[in-house]
Amino acid sequence: MHVATAIVDHAALPEILTTNQAAAVLQRRPQTLHKWACLENGPIRPIRIHGRLGWRVADLQKLLTGGL
Repeated sequence: MHVATAIVDHAALPEILTTNQAAAVLQRRPQTLHKWACLENGPIRPIRIHGRLGWRVADLQKLLTGGL
């Protein structure tokens, strides 16, 4: 393997995921994330982009690693 191919371009990674993508990462149902957003009682909060929910990758990572 060439060293250059092992380097990940972090600028190419998304910073925001859709609800379905975030649910897959967290191994939860999308409805669970919608409930967190509506009731504002979940461990992370989404952002709203043009009326849609977006989930910050950094927040998901913190949640998965126990950083929240």
